[in-house]
Amino acid sequence: MRLFPGTTVARGALLDRRSFLIGAGAAFAAGLSPRGAAAFERADALFGASCLRPDGSFGCAVFTDRGEIVSTVALPDRGHDVAFDAVSGRAVVFARRPRTFAIVFDPTSGQTIKTLTSPEGRHYFGHGFFSPDGRLMYATEHDYDAAKGLVAVYDVQADFARIGEFDAHGMDTHEALLMPDGETIVIANGGIETHPDYGRQMLNLPTMEPSIVFIDRRTGDLIDKQLLPQDLHKLSLHHIAIDAGNRVWFGGQYQGAASDAPPLVGFAEAGSPLSLTELAPTDLASLSNYVGSVAASREGERIAVSSPVGGTVMILEAKTGNVLERIGLADGCGLAPDGTGFLATSGKGAVMRLEEDDATAASDLEWDNHILAL
Repeated sequence: MRLFPGTTVARGALLDRRSFLIGAGAAFAAGLSPRGAAAFERADALFGASCLRPDGSFGCAVFTDRGEIVSTVALPDRGHDVAFDAVSGRAVVFARRPRTFAIVFDPTSGQTIKTLTSPEGRHYFGHGFFSPDGRLMYATEHDYDAAKGLVAVYDVQADFARIGEFDAHGMDTHEALLMPDGETIVIANGGIETHPDYGRQMLNLPTMEPSIVFIDRRTGDLIDKQLLPQDLHKLSLHHIAIDAGNRVWFGGQYQGAASDAPPLVGFAEAGSPLSLTELAPTDLASLSNYVGSVAASREGERIAVSSPVGGTVMILEAKTGNVLERIGLADGCGLAPDGTGFLATSGKGAVMRLEEDDATAASDLEWDNHILAL
């Protein structure tokens, strides 16, 4: 993945153990429990993910590429994705919709630093990221009475005070990432109207309008909004990743008939129409009309997509869209770059290193949908 001077990768920025120590300081290792320190010493990289623990409680774990647990933080309910600030060494785990909490925590100890609560009438959509200098945090939120998606802005230096919000120019605002220019936010709007009074029921399937939106991270000004063709308006766009050419890859979750076989993967570029990737019928069928996570490899030349419904992980060449590898992983969803390949996790506790040796570690944690490479 290419970077401009002074920027950081918004998602999937893999830090090896040496780089992590340089960036976060030896205090990270010093703050670990003996068991966590031993796991850290053996690790090539660290990751964070929400999980369900054996006792039925929810948490967020920091773990190694070998599946060894470094630390865990308790959550009041189910979490979704994680954001990490390399400047301060703090992490934030966001609640799964329609829940209203986000937990700021210390990855070394699992200690909760602060609990954030979304404003009344809003809930989190499970995703967020930090500005390159670590001064601001951005989180996707939902104004459910207005059926409007937002990107909320938090001042990290003011104890995570919520200082503003930007229109996401759509609803069901899910994953948002910072583009490599450090100035542009790209947003995946799923287009589905929901309301806490109706749980996770979808209220507008006939009029869904999924989109990929680009806004200015400082002003919130709209740069571009791209829609799918009308005949694909039921293809909800929730998850994205950025390749080496600054193209934003997306994976869709189709809300139409199960017998339909719409394209599920494509990419966006500001100023150009959305481009859909043609997959072979057998590959498309293996995704079962549902892509749960998207990740770019460390160098940005490959894209991985997962389907927990289909029990499949697929790796594509970013330049051509050709499928390079297909891996079966029951209930597999979480994806992150790992060395020359990817790390994948499953709701059944598996931690698998893809493209290297496909080594699988078992865990007593049931992993949620996403992994962040710390």
